[in-house]
Amino acid sequence: MSLIALNKPFGTICQFSAHETRASLGDWVKTPGVYPAGRLDADSEGLLLLTDDGALQARIAEPRHKLVKRYWAQVEGAPDAAALARLAKGVDLGDYVTRPCRTAFVGAHDIDALWPRTPPIRFRAAIPTTWIELAITEGKNRQVRRMTAAAGYPTLRLVRVAIGALDVFALGIAPGETADVAPDAPWQRVR
Repeated sequence: MSLIALNKPFGTICQFSAHETRASLGDWVKTPGVYPAGRLDADSEGLLLLTDDGALQARIAEPRHKLVKRYWAQVEGAPDAAALARLAKGVDLGDYVTRPCRTAFVGAHDIDALWPRTPPIRFRAAIPTTWIELAITEGKNRQVRRMTAAAGYPTLRLVRVAIGALDVFALGIAPGETADVAPDAPWQRVR
């Protein structure tokens, strides 16, 4: 059984087949027979797990297992503690209401550990940005981006920093790098 952690670079699509204009997982992962356990859209970056074990893939990806995924979102504007509390309660996105989640501000010292994005986000001097963390157990299509937009703070950059207790910084993998993970290690505990 294989389990591979990839720090998915910005712009990479979550498929192995070649794409005309974007990098794909095949550009970074050379292990045959593995598939992503969950997805990150091309505009998102960070931790992605790949495995050749269907049961483990389901354990990681399916919301019924409540494995927490932590995201850092650089949002437009300056949300306050009340805005984070509203996000934490769950957000009505029209087609569904998100489950309650954990939210927090991300400290400047933590952001210093984050790699630069290529290309960088567009800088606008008149509009501040703020880094927030959302720890969710769902993972519906573009969920974090939709949540922050519904709260009035559109996401400019989105990085998945952890799945369960497995953290991209602790793994020490830069964008495009992989690391082997022990499938039976305690990283699967709900955090």
